[in-house]
Amino acid sequence: MFLSVFEMFKIGIGPSSSHTIGPMVAAGRFLEHLRGLPFAVSEVRVTLHGSLAFTGVGHATDRAVLLGLSGIEAESYDPDRAEAALARLRETRRLEPEGLAPLRFDPEGDLVFDYGPALPGHANGLIFRGLDRDGDVITEVTYYSVGGGFVVTEEELGQGDATAGGPAVPYPFASAAQMLEMAEASGLSIAAMKRENELRLRGPAALEEGLGRIWQVMGACIDRGLASEGELPGGLRVRRRAAGIRRALEAERGRNLMAPHLVTDWITAYAMAVNEENAAGGQVVTAPTNGAAGVVPAVIRYWLDHVPGASTARVPEFLLTAAAVGGIIKHNASISGAECGCQAEVGSAAAMAAAGLAAVLGGDARQVENAAEIALEHHLGMTCDPVKGLVQVPCIERNGMGAVKAVAAASLALRGDGAHLVPLDAAIETMRQTGRDMSEKYKETALGGLAVNVPNC
Repeated sequence: MFLSVFEMFKIGIGPSSSHTIGPMVAAGRFLEHLRGLPFAVSEVRVTLHGSLAFTGVGHATDRAVLLGLSGIEAESYDPDRAEAALARLRETRRLEPEGLAPLRFDPEGDLVFDYGPALPGHANGLIFRGLDRDGDVITEVTYYSVGGGFVVTEEELGQGDATAGGPAVPYPFASAAQMLEMAEASGLSIAAMKRENELRLRGPAALEEGLGRIWQVMGACIDRGLASEGELPGGLRVRRRAAGIRRALEAERGRNLMAPHLVTDWITAYAMAVNEENAAGGQVVTAPTNGAAGVVPAVIRYWLDHVPGASTARVPEFLLTAAAVGGIIKHNASISGAECGCQAEVGSAAAMAAAGLAAVLGGDARQVENAAEIALEHHLGMTCDPVKGLVQVPCIERNGMGAVKAVAAASLALRGDGAHLVPLDAAIETMRQTGRDMSEKYKETALGGLAVNVPNC
């Protein structure tokens, strides 16, 4: 099994990897499908199903589909170009994608939210249809947005987990147990094994450049969030708080008798800064999702700014370790809130962050695995119940709490020798089973929990 670090950490836009980035990717893939057809299509229609329908407006799913069909990609997102494309589409009701003849598409009538039963393959389903001049459907493709910006067709979903295949790599661990066995046999750290795997796809310079770019985007997102104020979009009237927390903490520096626990306020502020940016539709890195994007960068920033001896030169080690753990979780369970609740998003992110921090603090492979297990174990059962379907409440604060838990988990693991009762694989399997048994009301549909018990207008 191999899942690249650049698949776990994707540069994109908010507010959701599964509900924004995924549908945008699906739309782009459908354009590629149309380009490969031996016949011409005159019109396009799209239907959103399951969680994409129920919380699509709050997650900007409709906007993401329109942008994707306009040829705009998440990684190279330009807000001015995006707004111009949307305005042109609404005025002309016509798509003009590169390499295709103009396509009729009315945003008001050709994008449908289907609030009936979800499609059988996954909670996040969407169907793209191409029609001829007479209005008859002549091609149809079903896509599933399975979390973290990953998108598969119905056919690909039936072929099983894509992570089971992939290129041949030196250390193809598919479980935490295999990862530990390979680390012991090779004498390499988890990050070193992951690095060797990545080098099968790209050269050392490209790998370092890519990892540097991931941290650059993460760090810039924290900085923007710590400097930005005002009200978040969506109608809940949630105000940004990270900048105010930063100012208060900076004002308190140097005071006598400061409480040691104030460092947790910094960790929380870093995470909230990212997720406030995400809620505003800014540029973020899936880690492993947008809804959980604040945890990993917050823990890295905590380590760099508050831990003596930390160095940006070791950030790649953190990211590679975190990606190794995230890949195991995705392969054996899920990173999708619509599939397994928030335990699969913030819980997975906390496990990844705890593993990365334990690694750069000098932990061996067993201590790193223990750190990830502690963090995931104490998110088990967490539901996904966004108020008004927005990635704001409880999501923004939840990232702060997940980051604090990750730091605590790493610290606790490093106090031991790596021996522990519950293996990471058992926690991952428990998360999968818990998600399978969890009511659909608590899996990103906004039909239960806080989503129905908090006034949202």
